[in-house]
Amino acid sequence: MIIFGIAILGLILGSFVNALVWRLRQQDVQSAMPSRKKKKSSDAEDYSIMHGRSMCPDCHHTLAAKDLVPVLSWVLLSGKCRYCRKPISWQYPLVELLVSAAFALSYILWPLELDAYGITRLAVGLVYVVFFVALSVYDLRWQELPDRLVWPLVAIAVCEAAFIAIWQQNIQSFLWASLAGTLLFGFFWVIFQVSGGRWIGGGDVKLVLALGVIVGTPLQAFLVIFIASVIGTLASLPMLLSHRPTRGLQIPFGPALILATCIVYFAGAAIITWYQGLLY
Repeated sequence: MIIFGIAILGLILGSFVNALVWRLRQQDVQSAMPSRKKKKSSDAEDYSIMHGRSMCPDCHHTLAAKDLVPVLSWVLLSGKCRYCRKPISWQYPLVELLVSAAFALSYILWPLELDAYGITRLAVGLVYVVFFVALSVYDLRWQELPDRLVWPLVAIAVCEAAFIAIWQQNIQSFLWASLAGTLLFGFFWVIFQVSGGRWIGGGDVKLVLALGVIVGTPLQAFLVIFIASVIGTLASLPMLLSHRPTRGLQIPFGPALILATCIVYFAGAAIITWYQGLLY
């Protein structure tokens, strides 16, 4: 029942992620417009994270509660808007199912006892899932990692690292986490400067600051880079093997970094132990 409840919560927050990503994008588009073309303040409130009502991305008709049931509404409507009958992207049910599955797996794989400390860490972990999926969707669709998601993630990661250090009375854990984030940030900042932003984006530089703090140690932080590079290479292979022109093609690296962080978060210690066993 607990797993079922967490999965349902994931579906609900997956729906929130879809709305969050779309509204952030609309806000960014609005802010980039010349002043004379911007919407009136009353219209701009439609894109507010806190106060905006859910609407169809095409006809902008306000959606009723029956249109907002995660996955089920999409299925019953045959993937089309009830009002304008235009197709609703597969992104919506897929994101809802992804967050739901990630929530359930996080609970199943959680390595800590579910006492006060473990429950707090799990709750923070589920918050990470929401941020990770939102950032991945945004990066995949628009090849950007918005500061309004990245910097709150950094703040949460630092707060969690401080909480762990205080709870365990181990300041060294906070120092290691801070060093991990700083090293990743510095490494990516150098790459960004050397390449003039052609190899990686500025959003990646800020994102890895949070990811380094989350995984907690410099060794695991650099394991994130290795695994993300492998994931990025594998994702690029189909395009490279298709013999299509790839010059100027940009592949978002944020989702690879995030997936690698999830792998290291749950299995990093085991991977390092396995690798060390190969050497000795």
